Amino acid sequence: MPILDRLSLGKAGEDCACRELERRGYAILARRYRSRYGEIDIIARDGPTVVFVEVKARTSSRFGEPAEAVTLHKQTRVTAMAEDYLARHRLLNVPCRFDVVAIAFGSDGRPVVEVYQNAFDAAYK
Repeated sequence: MPILDRLSLGKAGEDCACRELERRGYAILARRYRSRYGEIDIIARDGPTVVFVEVKARTSSRFGEPAEAVTLHKQTRVTAMAEDYLARHRLLNVPCRFDVVAIAFGSDGRPVVEVYQNAFDAAYK
């Protein structure tokens, strides 16, 4: 795989994450949901649960593993975006969780995908 620029890598990672989530039975509700707090990569349903998904893709581990990039600061921002989404869509009393999909693209371009369910805590349990 040629070296991808950040936007191309992000899009390839999100596409790969959607395929994996759908394979696992998730229904994709939205991609790149924007609010004043930023952007949630994927919003999906896993059964009755609304899942807010952060996707991290890397072409090397030079700067750490993909999942390590979901810092406490990022978790706080994703939580604020989730609150915005739930309010705008009038989703009250629905179970929610936060997943992380970590994708490592090897030198051959093949992705290794890991899904971390319930990857961080928030007030939605």
